[in-house]
Amino acid sequence: MNQLVQFFSKGGTGVIVHMLRFAFKETAIEEECERVLAVIRRTASVESVSFSTVGQILGDPDGFTHAMCVGIADLPALRRYMHDPVHLAGDPQIMPYLARIAIGPDLSDDMTPTLARDTLALHEEKVALYPQWAAELGPLLAAS
Repeated sequence: MNQLVQFFSKGGTGVIVHMLRFAFKETAIEEECERVLAVIRRTASVESVSFSTVGQILGDPDGFTHAMCVGIADLPALRRYMHDPVHLAGDPQIMPYLARIAIGPDLSDDMTPTLARDTLALHEEKVALYPQWAAELGPLLAAS
């Protein structure tokens, strides 16, 4: 049974769906791209993730070729995901091979009015805690 069916069959609701779209640098060779995708899949399988998929973008990609989508149960799980040692270790292995990254759009069936602000606050918290990470991510976002 796939992860999404398992999540909802266990009564999962209120999920935050986090998306990341990206494109590899033209200089990245196939083996490097496969290695990066494996690192992203490892990050997408940490304990705080309820379901995930990583792969090619279908449809109108706006210049992005691949994407990751993770389902996360709530804000505490999102915080754990963002600070998970596997996630923190994976980003430096991923970013050197990417030309562009677009974070989101994220979505949720949790209709809490402050949810967007609360998720942004978690991102800002991570930026403050890991300035080197933010410095490496910034140029990839600016190119998107």
